Amino acid sequence: MAPTEQHQEPSITLYTTQTPNGIKISITLEELNIPYKVHKIEISKNVQKEDWFLAINPNGRIPALTDLSFSDGQPIHLFESGSIMQYLVSRYDTDYKISYPPGTREFYEMNNWLFFQNAGVGPMQGQANHFTRYAPEKIEYGILRYQNETRRLYGVLNRRLTATGAYLVGDKCTIADIAHWGWVASAGWSGIDIDEFPALKAWEDRMASRPGVEKGRHVPDPHKIKELLKDKEKMERHAEESRKWVQAGMKEDARKEK
Repeated sequence: MAPTEQHQEPSITLYTTQTPNGIKISITLEELNIPYKVHKIEISKNVQKEDWFLAINPNGRIPALTDLSFSDGQPIHLFESGSIMQYLVSRYDTDYKISYPPGTREFYEMNNWLFFQNAGVGPMQGQANHFTRYAPEKIEYGILRYQNETRRLYGVLNRRLTATGAYLVGDKCTIADIAHWGWVASAGWSGIDIDEFPALKAWEDRMASRPGVEKGRHVPDPHKIKELLKDKEKMERHAEESRKWVQAGMKEDARKEK
């Protein structure tokens, strides 16, 4: 079903915060030049666990997206970043600016790399973040396990980009590239040295030069991970603050499950 004529107000609302997964969607929207509203979710205050948000995403995570553009006027609720990205390009990327036509070889390859990020890089690097920055005690096995797996996955990306020379699939940026960018840009937070992967580092810089990436990465707040990683004292303070609400959230989730 094609999108209906645009409402005076944007039909899309993005529920997000400043995370690698969150900026995947704002970058995608900016790359496609789609009007959208932003509803910032204060995850440190567990807003994502409130009933109104769970009605949009039962899993209580960001990002989530609603769209009123269907002819019946009823909102569709989207969650899981990969699903949202596939929705946006299938419905709005009619010129295949950041995707490929369904049924083509490149379309299937793009989905390979999109799922590689959602099932591999994101979860493994997320665990590296947790054990490196947020765990209440330093567990060396957990740190090494997930940092090493993240490095392995970065090696796969580096070899792919060495072979392709520019982007993950074909000769253009797609949602597969966008899905990875926020995570690779924050490699240092996971204890990964991006300079070990020269093709990946060059790709990161190439992506950062895109106007859609530059604009979308600052939604809903400024994207400051690079500046943060240059200041060890500030980085430690930020990790300590984050550790408190991450641990509190885990305890609350455990309590509710009992």
